[in-house]
Amino acid sequence: MSIPPPIAMLAELTHRCPLACPYCSNPVDLLKKDAELDTETWARAFGQAADMGVLQLHLSGGEPASREDIVELTQAAHDAGLYTNLITSGIGLTPRRLDALEAAGLDHVQLSMQGTTADLADWIGGYKGGFDRKLKVAQELKTRGIPLTLNAVMHRHNLDDLDRTIQMAVDLGARRMEVACVQFHGWATQNRGMLLPTREQAEATKQKVAEAAERLKGIMAFDFVPPDYYADYPKACMGGWGSAGLNIAPDGSVLPCHSAQMIPHLTFDKISDKPLAEIWYNSPAFNAYRGDDWMPDTCKSCDRKEIDLGGCRCQALMIAGDAAKMDPVCSKSPDHGRIQEMLDQAMSGEQTAFTYRRIGGAGS
Repeated sequence: MSIPPPIAMLAELTHRCPLACPYCSNPVDLLKKDAELDTETWARAFGQAADMGVLQLHLSGGEPASREDIVELTQAAHDAGLYTNLITSGIGLTPRRLDALEAAGLDHVQLSMQGTTADLADWIGGYKGGFDRKLKVAQELKTRGIPLTLNAVMHRHNLDDLDRTIQMAVDLGARRMEVACVQFHGWATQNRGMLLPTREQAEATKQKVAEAAERLKGIMAFDFVPPDYYADYPKACMGGWGSAGLNIAPDGSVLPCHSAQMIPHLTFDKISDKPLAEIWYNSPAFNAYRGDDWMPDTCKSCDRKEIDLGGCRCQALMIAGDAAKMDPVCSKSPDHGRIQEMLDQAMSGEQTAFTYRRIGGAGS
């Protein structure tokens, strides 16, 4: 099988973050500061990524600005020839720090937004005063002309405010908006009963995004991540396992997606131990679900095989109990009925408060 080089890399520099978003895709067992890679190792990883053909580097976390060396890391990425996108809450981005990041070659900022009012946004983010600080950062980016993407994770409590969220993105001068319906990985699995939108909200969202994309064509581009549980067919996870992009966790573990470490029979190499190219092309973990040899017969014979590429392996593990099974979102899966069971449980009203994202796990 011919394996293409990755075109994008997500560098999760840290799990530390001032916000406590209950839908965070980071694992529930968050890594502490002493587990993080040092500046030099990250810089080597950026150089290796560029040598492989990676074009885009997404500096993420947690909150990447929690790293004292974020400017040096941005400079290292720029020097390697990578297009650098900072995925941030905005907390910690002072004008002086933005000066330094611009000088270091930062190309783009992706700013998360939890809501369109302080009450809603600060409640969801678990950080009082966060909304006002985000707006100041967004205005600063607009003044400087730094390209901005507004990233809005949408769920039961803010989907009805989508029209206003889109208008906020326009007012802030965003060139792109990502409307991402919450995906149930990481901390969102702890909060399904609080976050899952209704079917009516999900259908309305699709229509609103399509209408806004047409209305704002040439002004703002849209990326839309639909909810899984109301779909008949799964999405192609990460464009296909080990096909288009890779993640590096704060401790240097190289992953095909955010949640892959939950699959117990896979061992993921670290960038501090092996070259990135060796991991990408030769790692048993990356090769585990490439191609279609691993697929169940129903997937192998399906005319959607080249569209969804088997769906999400982590979702198959979480819901069907086996990462090699069909993604239960698929209507052809023998485990598809479990999706309705999860919908019924989430809508039962049993969960009445968020489990906020905290270092130390869900019980802390």
